[in-house]
Amino acid sequence: MSRPASAIVIGAGIAGLCAARALADRFAEVTVVDRDRLPDEPSVRRGTPQSAHAHGLLISGRRALEELFPGLGDELIAAGAVRFDSAGDMLIHREGRFWPRFPVGLDILSVSRPLLEFSLRRRVLALPGVTVRDGTAVAALLPAAGGVGGVRLDTGEQLPAELVVDCSGRSTRSDRWLADLGFPAPAREEVSTHTKYATRVYPRSPGDFDGAAAVLISPVAPAEKAAGMAWPLEGDRWIISVAGVHNSLGSYSDSIGKLPVSLLADFIARAEPLTGTASFTYPASRRRRFDKLRNPPSGYVAAGDAFCSFNPVYGQGMACAALDALALGRLLDGHPRATSGFAREFYAEIGRIAAAPWRFSTGADLAYPETMGHRPRTAALTRPYIKRLSAVSTTVPEVRRVWLEVQHLLRPPADLMRPGIVLRVLRGGK
Repeated sequence: MSRPASAIVIGAGIAGLCAARALADRFAEVTVVDRDRLPDEPSVRRGTPQSAHAHGLLISGRRALEELFPGLGDELIAAGAVRFDSAGDMLIHREGRFWPRFPVGLDILSVSRPLLEFSLRRRVLALPGVTVRDGTAVAALLPAAGGVGGVRLDTGEQLPAELVVDCSGRSTRSDRWLADLGFPAPAREEVSTHTKYATRVYPRSPGDFDGAAAVLISPVAPAEKAAGMAWPLEGDRWIISVAGVHNSLGSYSDSIGKLPVSLLADFIARAEPLTGTASFTYPASRRRRFDKLRNPPSGYVAAGDAFCSFNPVYGQGMACAALDALALGRLLDGHPRATSGFAREFYAEIGRIAAAPWRFSTGADLAYPETMGHRPRTAALTRPYIKRLSAVSTTVPEVRRVWLEVQHLLRPPADLMRPGIVLRVLRGGK
């Protein structure tokens, strides 16, 4: 069977590049459209202001990226990315103490968002049949029988396509675009934390932080509202960020100085920054319930942050974007055309991908009474158990590994309720 003629991806961020990679094997032509002028080097661009801040890539996300782009991990390490054990090499401070460090065999790859995006973009541009149209915005969707038949650019040019994949992020205009074609907009769920980031980059030396590969100072809600982190970057650099909810941040130095332990404050007091302070505000997590539409339009799907946008403090967005792209490829293999049925199955699949990280991140955010959003009744019941599990995981490697595997989307949350885990938790690790 011949491949469908053309697909369009809106957005050239992580989600869009991953989607383009999946589509390139299944469409003769793939066009990626982005309003930004895309840089010829790893650098922060206007459309991704969060790129200037610390980014976590969950292990499930790294594995998904490797499946989409074989050899990517080795390429990033050769460019200076840092690989480290998520429990053995990382300093974690929470509830008034540093957690014991021991290896669990779950490695994190730390890399700047600009380098990761640049590496993906370079690979996508090398794929046959893929074209990137940068400096160009999508103005509307084109109609087709029962759905969408392409896009109209802000220049007036029309690009027909069998499938449009919207990866334009949380600020997507698709609600308006779909309404213009007579389709209902999906319901929205929002959890508002008004999270603010402040970040600087510093030189990195082997002896920093007693030789730890990374640092996380994690707040305990509701008394503590700010998190601090130091992540290693390529080029022997640290990216040191502080993030606070509900307008709790002051200046960069003051906010780091108010963290419950002085580790980061002591470091920045004696180090010379390589950059000024970058700031970023994230008002709310947002889930657009395309998965609840009975008859979604054919020829169009939303993915990545255009479907579900998570509080970036938890580092879930890039992983879900890569997992969405793998799901896109799998489902296209079973559907010769991007029908409404295909869209419905795709939304059901990525809805399942988003469910656990949404529950974890919003559950943590809803521990603050100021947070606005729906509070599930089960949250109050599970929070004490999760708090106890977290404490036990600091001393019991088996529990720590399962807890990390769930956080990194390698296991379902139900595994935290396995009898052996529950017994260790209730016994306080004994």
